[in-house]
Amino acid sequence: MKLNTRRTILVGLAFLSISAFWQLYDSLIPLILKNTFQVSDTISGGIMAIDNVLAVFMLPLFGSLSDRVHTRIGRRMPFILCGTAAAVIAMLFLPFADNIGSLALFVTALLVTLIAMGSYRSPAVSLMPDVTPKPLRSKANAIINLMGAVGGVISLILISALVPKEGKPDYFPIFLIVAAVMALSVLLLLWKIRENPLREEREKIDSGLSEADGANASSSSTSTGRSTAGHNLTEQAQTIPEKTALDPAVRRSLVLILISVACWFMGYNAVTTAFSRYAQIYWGIQGGGFANCLLIATAAAIISYIPVGSIASRVGRKKTILGGVVLLASMFAIGATVKEYHVWINGLFALVGVAWAAINVNSYPMVVEMSRGSDIGKFTGFYYTFSMAAQIVTPILSGFLLEHVGYFILFPYAAFFVVIAFFTMLFVRHGDSRPIPKKSRLEAFDVDD
Repeated sequence: MKLNTRRTILVGLAFLSISAFWQLYDSLIPLILKNTFQVSDTISGGIMAIDNVLAVFMLPLFGSLSDRVHTRIGRRMPFILCGTAAAVIAMLFLPFADNIGSLALFVTALLVTLIAMGSYRSPAVSLMPDVTPKPLRSKANAIINLMGAVGGVISLILISALVPKEGKPDYFPIFLIVAAVMALSVLLLLWKIRENPLREEREKIDSGLSEADGANASSSSTSTGRSTAGHNLTEQAQTIPEKTALDPAVRRSLVLILISVACWFMGYNAVTTAFSRYAQIYWGIQGGGFANCLLIATAAAIISYIPVGSIASRVGRKKTILGGVVLLASMFAIGATVKEYHVWINGLFALVGVAWAAINVNSYPMVVEMSRGSDIGKFTGFYYTFSMAAQIVTPILSGFLLEHVGYFILFPYAAFFVVIAFFTMLFVRHGDSRPIPKKSRLEAFDVDD
């Protein structure tokens, strides 16, 4: 069984669109709030947290809604199209409000844009597992993350090229180009991807895998006098029958991995949000030099996405995640011992990027693996609810500790939460990838890249 790489790249266009906006949002909105409207850092931080607050409620809601919608163009496509259209129109009012100095218009346009983005994020992410067989979802998610990184890079290049170093910038051209990229990406997705037929094809493949697993389990029981079904339930992905309650053991695994997701986001996001201040105050790095470490981590993650997806298909998602968690906690622990900046720290951040790729590529597929086929959107919402909730809490909590305890606490704080994630992940028994049967009738479903 082979992953259709071309098709997965096309599916990733939706995530490219989303990531292009969020990079623009994170980079320019704080500048506009501070430079144009003279908003304090505290209020600005509160405004910047609105997207995560909205996401906690909107992502599971719209993920679940997209599970129940059935249209000629699919379950997810209507949300992706309508959400993108609304976001593209609303976001163009942001630079306009900046140019005329209207805070009321700016905040209104920002709220509408964030609501529009929240309405289609879960459906867009759910599209990948909808059209990808279960054993291939880690590889596919690696490509999806790579497409997201491309979207972020597009926005960064535009900002670097079009924002002047002096004077009052006019951000409208940047917003217009990013809006065009978002619209064109989604239109190309609609043109090339036929959601309903691809989902039906995936369901047939997964059904065949389940039948093969049943035959193998029966054969093993006959030959050894003891069933291996228990092992299959605990170590491999499950196909949960439609219209049945979630098995308690599966529910327990789901809760544990969602707690793990929240914990490693608590640690990782604390470092990414506070590192600029930490590097300046604690390590004495001046200017924008701190960004080099974060850029190296991002580059290492991008390079690692595809390899860790392949590794997971061979050794399993859980083992790959646990390896990434151990590496991430170790790097944060080493970072806690560093009193001043050294060149070798760049290598530390490169390993942070590798670790984060191993975790991020495999965690989402593990969550949706526990869903019924009709619940992928809802489970996508669960994943983002826990990750977004962590990103609301950790900047506030870590910021309080940095202010009242000292900046030295940043890396120990991050390592602490990542270690918790390790122990909760140990008890996750479902959602792992299953070995792909070879030389079987399932080979008929193979597609070329």
